[in-house]
Amino acid sequence: MIALVPAAGIDQAIDDVFGPFATWLESIVFFAVPIAGTKVPLIVGWLVVCGFFFTIWLRFLNVRGLKHAVDLVRGKFTRADAEGEVTHFQALATAVSGTVGLGNIAGVAVAMSLGGPGAAFWMTLCGFLGMSTKMAECMLAVKYRKIRPDGSVSGGPMYYLRDGLAEIGHPGVGKVLSYFWAICILFGALAGGNAFQSNQAAAQIVAVTGGDQSFFADKGWLIGVLFAIAAGAVIIGGIKSIARVTEKIVPFMGVVYVLACLVVIVVNIDMLPGAVGAIFAGAFAPEGIAGGIIGALIVGFQRAAFSNEAGLGSAAVAHSPVKTDRPATEGFVASLEPFIDTIIVCNMTALAIIITDTWNDGDAGTLGGIGLTSRAFETVLPWFPIVLAFAVVLFAFSTMISYSYYGMKGTGFLFGDSRLAENVFKVVFLLFTVLGAAAGLKAVITFSDCIIFLMSLGNILGLYFLAKVIRREFDDYRAELREGRIEVVAPEERIGGSST
Repeated sequence: MIALVPAAGIDQAIDDVFGPFATWLESIVFFAVPIAGTKVPLIVGWLVVCGFFFTIWLRFLNVRGLKHAVDLVRGKFTRADAEGEVTHFQALATAVSGTVGLGNIAGVAVAMSLGGPGAAFWMTLCGFLGMSTKMAECMLAVKYRKIRPDGSVSGGPMYYLRDGLAEIGHPGVGKVLSYFWAICILFGALAGGNAFQSNQAAAQIVAVTGGDQSFFADKGWLIGVLFAIAAGAVIIGGIKSIARVTEKIVPFMGVVYVLACLVVIVVNIDMLPGAVGAIFAGAFAPEGIAGGIIGALIVGFQRAAFSNEAGLGSAAVAHSPVKTDRPATEGFVASLEPFIDTIIVCNMTALAIIITDTWNDGDAGTLGGIGLTSRAFETVLPWFPIVLAFAVVLFAFSTMISYSYYGMKGTGFLFGDSRLAENVFKVVFLLFTVLGAAAGLKAVITFSDCIIFLMSLGNILGLYFLAKVIRREFDDYRAELREGRIEVVAPEERIGGSST
């Protein structure tokens, strides 16, 4: 793993005060039980079981609705005058920018080193199940969103937990879960969605500009200031500004990274059949722990659950302001997130590492995630890790601006949908951008990881309560489609007036 950009005084002072609490919280949130020789974090099972339940409950709508999801992203069923602030594509890009990040590079590499190639199979399966969870939570986000008189939108788990559960007769439970979720996203956005991202981006910049001899080696704060200026210029305009940036940066960074992985794969194309075979063989291998079925399954599920965030509810905030008159449409669109994040991007990383056999290097465990991926890139060209560093910086920046919106909306909800509270959060967020690049804040990051996954407790519980509402909404929408009551919108009446 890349060394954190040092600022020993700040980091140590915070860790001394905050460290014991963060460690205690981590032991609870990521409590693991031993199964077949390996430890299984219960929180991972909570996320995976939810995906399995909604895949069955919605009768594999994540597969049956895939083509319709793509048509919706293309704007074929959305009128320009529909309520909302952003297009289906912009909402999808903003949500994807919050999930496609360091986990797709470092996290997948760690999964390969711990669980072997077989982990990639289970990672893909978990991504497939996560598509259904995303469908459920993002549909609810649109159904229960709040539209202000000026047309701006607030939505997400805090609203559908409060209002959705009240609608079915559980107002007290809904209120508690909604405020708990909003508090979690506030802290999670500041640390894991911001400080950690700026820190790792700063570490990459230092690494590719000379390491300890780099001009930036002792100037993490300067990198943080530059990131804060760039992020501030985007987030000051709210979701419309964020969406305009993410709809450009997400496709670009995704294509750059996937192409880089494809170059590694093509150069080693003769090894591809063996790599694919190793994935399937490793997924069902009988031997224990690292290469065995249980070990590979748990590592793969954990990596996918941590990467695509299905069940956490964060992406529902990004999808809530979409321009649509039918909540179910955004459920279909949201299903594409885990498909892009886990099934495509994570598997590109996995194949690059497996095909170059770097996962099996003797020092793979000490290289850390990004180091392992970097070594796979180096097997093609010595300067190829620069492409990786570029991707890491882009991924980190896109995650930051998406999480700024999540945290802003959570803060606004806690203070009565207050615009002032949202603006105060933006200032605090940018301060954390600088602080994150200047100091490791290890305890804060540990705390943030715990808080982000705690969101899944209230969110998934709410999804189970609202399961009948979710299926009814999708069933009604599909009935309208079958009966021809939902027609393709003429190109001149679509958003942008084109036939994209």
